[in-house]
Amino acid sequence: MTDDQKNCLIIDPGCYFDAEREELAGYIDKHALQPKMLLNTHCHLDHVFGNKFIHETYGLDLHLHRLEERVLELSPSIALMWNLPFDNYCGPLHFLNHTSELKWGGPAFEILETPGHSPGSISFYQPEAGMLIAGDVLFRESVGRTDLPGGNADQLLKTISTVFYALPDATHVYSGHGMPTTIGHEKLHNPFVKG
Repeated sequence: MTDDQKNCLIIDPGCYFDAEREELAGYIDKHALQPKMLLNTHCHLDHVFGNKFIHETYGLDLHLHRLEERVLELSPSIALMWNLPFDNYCGPLHFLNHTSELKWGGPAFEILETPGHSPGSISFYQPEAGMLIAGDVLFRESVGRTDLPGGNADQLLKTISTVFYALPDATHVYSGHGMPTTIGHEKLHNPFVKG
């Protein structure tokens, strides 16, 4: 996420392989961006692999929900079960919740607490831009999985129906995987949670 002053947020950096880290750093350099914050919507492996790289490269501390701290701590041992060893982020943690406002130089984001996929999942909503960064809670015509530790299917569906579907239909949704969508499209076409 960037603003017109070339400030940027780095959210959920996957970056497991060197080529992925080089691609991200190359993009930042090519566009002369100024990274301002490192954020995790949640701390499943594919969203935290690059945290340490971002911290060491750009000097950014990690911002996340307090309920994701334990998920982050367990990430290296879980990664070993998948034969994906990595060095975990071990810098300062800054905790976000629904009373927090994300101020980073660009337009402020509201923090939405959106549990279900993971216990402390959060999403970032920018009402003026009509944009929601939803992590792995909601996908185009699908929803996040709930079979990982801390997942809760009932909670996930409640989050989508009461938090996301309360947003304007024109809100653009950017998820951790797949194509963007809109709240209105999901209300009509999501087979898991109808609006």
